[in-house]
Amino acid sequence: MRDLIVFGEDWGGLPSSTQHLVRHLARDRRVLWVNSIGMRRPRLCAHDLGRLWRKVRAMLAGAGGGARPPGTTGEPPPFPVLAPRALPWPGNPLARAFNRRVLGSQVARAAAAHGLREPLLWTSLPTAVEVVGTLGEHAVVYFCGDDFGALAGVDHAPVLAMERELVGLADLVFVVSGPLAARFPPAKTRLLLQGVDFDLFSTPVAPAPDLPRAGPVAGFFGMLEDWVDTDLLAAVARLLPAWHFFLIGTVKTEVSALKALGNVTLAGPRPYRDLPGYCQHWSVSLLPFRDGETMRAANPLKLREYLAAGRPVVSTDFPWLDGYRDLVGVAAGPAAFAAALEAAHREPAASAAPRRARVAGESWAARAAEAAALLAALG
Repeated sequence: MRDLIVFGEDWGGLPSSTQHLVRHLARDRRVLWVNSIGMRRPRLCAHDLGRLWRKVRAMLAGAGGGARPPGTTGEPPPFPVLAPRALPWPGNPLARAFNRRVLGSQVARAAAAHGLREPLLWTSLPTAVEVVGTLGEHAVVYFCGDDFGALAGVDHAPVLAMERELVGLADLVFVVSGPLAARFPPAKTRLLLQGVDFDLFSTPVAPAPDLPRAGPVAGFFGMLEDWVDTDLLAAVARLLPAWHFFLIGTVKTEVSALKALGNVTLAGPRPYRDLPGYCQHWSVSLLPFRDGETMRAANPLKLREYLAAGRPVVSTDFPWLDGYRDLVGVAAGPAAFAAALEAAHREPAASAAPRRARVAGESWAARAAEAAALLAALG
């Protein structure tokens, strides 16, 4: 099994698809993880300056960690994590030259120090194209989990140009959805659907102590970004005053309408391993996304996590529900969504079993085995 150099999101946050997959792939190969080198140039705002400071501290410490933000796994990484010395300015030729020389040398030295020889270069970020060819890699693998032409927080034009260049250099492209697959050359593109930590979400645990006990509870966990339809949630909460809406996650979008409602709790982030204590015990799980290119191309992890937890699920309509529609209440608009919540709340307890059964074979271990077979074919 060839070793892996992985360019991904900052290790330690709520686990991404790549983090889940690579954690399993690392069981029979060496891995060097390189934290994010950024997909937009920093701006003069508190969020960006804080993130920049954390990355500088991590670089000075010579590691990828530092203090972990709230809502993280809380577990040490199972392999070395590198804080990259890089300029986050996609499309800038001076930043590209700096990153190719400085970051390429940094990663190559770290790989050699940990015994990696002719590894596979796996990247989930188009910006890693700047170091392709500098690491003595045997082959290049691109794992695409998002539409970077629509994703918030990305300098779209330069990042898409880098993605096109990366795909041209890649030997294998993984995608998580059909719409993403349609964007890339069929000869090198393979569909690798999302998985689920089935044991974590299906094994019964006690209710979280701060989960509301009175009345039905509709719950959500994940980043509260622009793609979450907060207007829909606020309207539904007003239609169902006897319900409580408990929303877990860091807020990165406008939520003033939700804050004004007494039956809505913006709970903030929670550690990943604590999530079953919420989603196994609230009444209905929510997938309230806005229609748009970002979510049409996506394949949200939380759909399978919710199903493994066993509680009913209500969602807005997207292509990634295909294959699960018989297990999910699908609704558009506040009145229909509120009605779907009430109908889901009336489902018998026995309906949890088919939900869990549907995703029992979709574990991350199974997905990693699929990926490993395709990686092995690269020689």
